[in-house]
Amino acid sequence: MSQILYQLDHNHLAFPPIESALVDPNGLLAVGGDLSAQRLIKAYNQGIFPWFNVHDPIMWWSPDPRCVVYNQDLRINRTLRKAINKVPFTITLNHSFTDVIKYCANAPFRNEDTWIIPEMLQAYQNLHQLGYAHSIEVWQEQQLVGGLYGVAIGGYFSGESMFYKQANASKFALVALSQLLHSIEINFIDCQLLNPFLADMGATEISRESFRTEQLNAITKDIPENFWKAKELTIAI
Repeated sequence: MSQILYQLDHNHLAFPPIESALVDPNGLLAVGGDLSAQRLIKAYNQGIFPWFNVHDPIMWWSPDPRCVVYNQDLRINRTLRKAINKVPFTITLNHSFTDVIKYCANAPFRNEDTWIIPEMLQAYQNLHQLGYAHSIEVWQEQQLVGGLYGVAIGGYFSGESMFYKQANASKFALVALSQLLHSIEINFIDCQLLNPFLADMGATEISRESFRTEQLNAITKDIPENFWKAKELTIAI
């Protein structure tokens, strides 16, 4: 049976039901619309995220299965554990969002296939100003050497991208984020799509239905008022 790909209306923020996403390509739900803060917030509330390249229309996704990493499954191998114990980095929250997203866009391993095009970069900077997008920075001698950014609603965090300039720096950011969320009894990070790096860190895939159940519980979680306020983070293992 053929499937319908929805075209979003610029004048309305509504998305089609996530169950109507295509099977191939997996999770493609709709095209069009815009990257306004209002639409992005509505999308993330439903577990939908934008992902497209520079010459493509805006594409919106809700894959099944969904990649998540549970705090208890986060894999800190012997090498990473030794690195953490040496405390080579300083880790911060929301100290340098713009620098983090720019480094993610220009990470050498992305070649020219980055989806963090200027339009996306500006959209997430807008979300950051509104308190929905956040970054974790990893510093070495006052130089930014790694980090990640994503979107948070309540206690739900959807990771968007990460980068590193020193070995293990992006892993430090992921561990710090996991422990930050664990401090408010949120037990997972939404990683959207599985890749080899995430699999190596202990990420797994769950059904879209299971993901939505966990996501809704995290979204409605009461969190401290200043939880996402800029601060220094520590890792305890």
